[in-house]
Amino acid sequence: MADRDGDNKHGGKRTGAGRKPGSGKYGEATTVIRVPRSEVGNVRDFLGALEQKRLREGRGNVLEFVALGPAARDLALPLYTSKVAAGFPSPADDHVEKRLNPSDYLVENDNSTFFVRVKGDSMIDAGIFEDDVLVIDRAPVAQVGDIVLAVLDGEFTVKTLGKSKNGPRLIPANKNFPVIDIKEGQSFEVWGVVTGSMRKFR
Repeated sequence: MADRDGDNKHGGKRTGAGRKPGSGKYGEATTVIRVPRSEVGNVRDFLGALEQKRLREGRGNVLEFVALGPAARDLALPLYTSKVAAGFPSPADDHVEKRLNPSDYLVENDNSTFFVRVKGDSMIDAGIFEDDVLVIDRAPVAQVGDIVLAVLDGEFTVKTLGKSKNGPRLIPANKNFPVIDIKEGQSFEVWGVVTGSMRKFR
């Protein structure tokens, strides 16, 4: 039924309505498929089991990618070296060691750097926690022992790069997660080296 202005008030697609793409459980766009009603429960069970398997293995622990924005080159904040017993730095200028630009401190190569937000706790012993934002640089050549962003069989994951007699391996920093040995026939690539991290406390 249309109102006097001819706008459809009932039915049809409405601008801005519905769930935003990528806002669902899996953080990505979805598609509609037809399955027999009798199999709906089995499909849901399969997806649930797959998610639990990925969590146990620590794979797919990258939540989102964030591009490097324009560097705030004129932003330089004071770096204090005060040893006041109460733990609060003095505002006096003689306690300022230097002025620190956060962009310069975290980013070495503007053109090859981006950020990822991580999920899960497979790297907690390396000081990487859920929702941390990691600084990824694609310029350095990854070495054994580096924490890297890798893509394994189409899934992005953050792990320590290792090596066995059979080839590369991805090592979690949590004893509850298994080491992932890269097997022949798997799709594997190191996308970049983790060079820093950012975390908000409030």
